[in-house]
Amino acid sequence: MALRVYDTRSRTKRELIPLVEGQIGIYACGITPYSPSHIGHARQAVAFDIIVRWLRKSGLKVNYIANFTDIDDKIIAASFKEGVDFLEVANRNIDDYFEVMDALNVTRANSYPRVTETIPEIQEMITNLIDKGFAYVANDGVYFEIDTAPEKYGQLTGQTLEMVREGAGGRVDETGSGKKDHRDFALWKSAKEGEPRWESPWGPGRPGWHIECSAMSLKHLGERFDIHGGGSDLMFPHHEAEIFQSECCLGHEPVVQYWMHNGMINVDGEKMSKSEGNFWTVSEALESIDPLVLRYTLINAPYRQPVDFNSVMIDDSRLNHGRLLRAYSEGLSLAGIGEWSQNVELSEAYQRFSSGMNDDFNSRVALVEVQSVVKLLRQMIDSDSDKSGISAATGWLSEFAGEVLGILPSEQEALSITNSEAAARSAISSQVEDLLEARESARESKNWSRADEIRDELISMGVVVEDGADGPNWGIERIPTLPRSPSQHLHVP
Repeated sequence: MALRVYDTRSRTKRELIPLVEGQIGIYACGITPYSPSHIGHARQAVAFDIIVRWLRKSGLKVNYIANFTDIDDKIIAASFKEGVDFLEVANRNIDDYFEVMDALNVTRANSYPRVTETIPEIQEMITNLIDKGFAYVANDGVYFEIDTAPEKYGQLTGQTLEMVREGAGGRVDETGSGKKDHRDFALWKSAKEGEPRWESPWGPGRPGWHIECSAMSLKHLGERFDIHGGGSDLMFPHHEAEIFQSECCLGHEPVVQYWMHNGMINVDGEKMSKSEGNFWTVSEALESIDPLVLRYTLINAPYRQPVDFNSVMIDDSRLNHGRLLRAYSEGLSLAGIGEWSQNVELSEAYQRFSSGMNDDFNSRVALVEVQSVVKLLRQMIDSDSDKSGISAATGWLSEFAGEVLGILPSEQEALSITNSEAAARSAISSQVEDLLEARESARESKNWSRADEIRDELISMGVVVEDGADGPNWGIERIPTLPRSPSQHLHVP
């Protein structure tokens, strides 16, 4: 099956045909490092990590670029508040980004360009836009003039200039700055007192937000490249502004062959935001959620869909990831990693996994197949099957749950988990069995409140219980504490 991706610009799934055979260039808008990375940043980073991993697994050479917008109003505001240089703020939060993304097993991009390192290219691009009549110099900077290319408006969102005019009422001409029109956007901002600044033909100042990504993407991937990605919240105005700038500057279209956008994070059904008090940094989340469980949660929906970050989803991820980890660790200990391609069931699982990933990187379908192989491996282990079958299933999981989805630890860590769990299980086995017996008695007598109390006690001990036809089975959970957001907006029953 040919690999198809959803292109936001055409609003269709299209076969992915690289500009250069065997190679793919991807640019994803990265963070503005004015504060520690939050789980929305993790959602994007993990989503595009999966995309890159599958492209490479499919035999393509991927050049993956993710930027840092290291100069910005919010960075400047934070630097003023702290009384430090703006780069101290940016560098500290970039360090945090790498630390938490490494914990989430996000593969490093090929390059991480920074705005402050791209000033000459940005200024050259602005000069070209002025010379071609698409931009103008005002008393407070340089602006792109929307009316010079009206046909490009709404390429990603479907908005039209007429829709904007109607919605603006009589405010279209009330720009409040040196703009000719309120829809025009800044390419260069004149420096304000005390702000970082660079010299330019239009006076000291700094770049506008949109021009930065245009310049960095073209510098690192060329005048035409395959994929531009980012969060769906960037479609307007950021990515639409990039289309204006890049295509008008270069004089051809499309510059970007496929536009890809990941869904946002919701917390208990509400969009995550600081104003709503349901805001999580990645570091805060990792205090109560194992990194690979969090990664599992973030890929449990296709990348274009929003992820609802709630206790039910997290508990489900803990349960299924725990099953995966235990089966994989035991299989590794018993038989090691073997070849799976001659096994009919595993080959069929691969075909379904591959079909899902080739259909716009559907990680949910991929996880379903991982779960099916986990079930198969567990049956083999519990029935003391031939070690060749156990080895094959373990190898399948290593390749697809590990290499592609990134939700398995290293072999060494997996083996240590098996040994640690065995010791922990032995230490609490008698107590757990007594509690399970009491829980079964409570359920038989329909004393649900007592059954729930016992469940909570088991959870507090780090025990995961699975109810089956033959009675409850239990295992050790690596991270037993249920998550709470700083504001307690994540409700856990």
